[in-house]
Amino acid sequence: MKRFVIAIYIENKYGALTRVTSMFMRRGFNIDSLTVGETDDPAFSRITITLKGDEYSREQLINQLKKLHNVKKVKLLDNDSTVERELMLIKIKNTPQNRNEVVAVSDIYRAKIVDYNNDSICVEITGEPSKINAFIDVMQPLGIVETCRTGVVALERGYNIMEE
Repeated sequence: MKRFVIAIYIENKYGALTRVTSMFMRRGFNIDSLTVGETDDPAFSRITITLKGDEYSREQLINQLKKLHNVKKVKLLDNDSTVERELMLIKIKNTPQNRNEVVAVSDIYRAKIVDYNNDSICVEITGEPSKINAFIDVMQPLGIVETCRTGVVALERGYNIMEE
């Protein structure tokens, strides 16, 4: 099972996202992450989906997506020529024993402390999914209270524009 990222441009209309995600459910695909937002043209939204599957399933999925109403463009993003980022908020227990380590690790990972109170510290971190996962691994022994991740957003490097 290989991880892949698909970018989908859809009309920014009621029910369009539901049609796309329902197709994944009907086909039995498990979505690892899904992000969606309006593009520079308010008439369209861009969906970025990451999931795992074999080559045959990936091709079938892309072909099915292209057939959906409201879908205008579908592109499989090449891992070697794509910039991926993710945002995570993570809340860690604030104790006298771990406080300095939370601050130090946050500095090392270029994360930002966005909330601080007597019982918890909330940290914002952005980067590639592997960086986010590594940050979680380091923070785990310090007492993670809660996490919230946005999912991957991705663009191809250079002046590549999604083809229809």
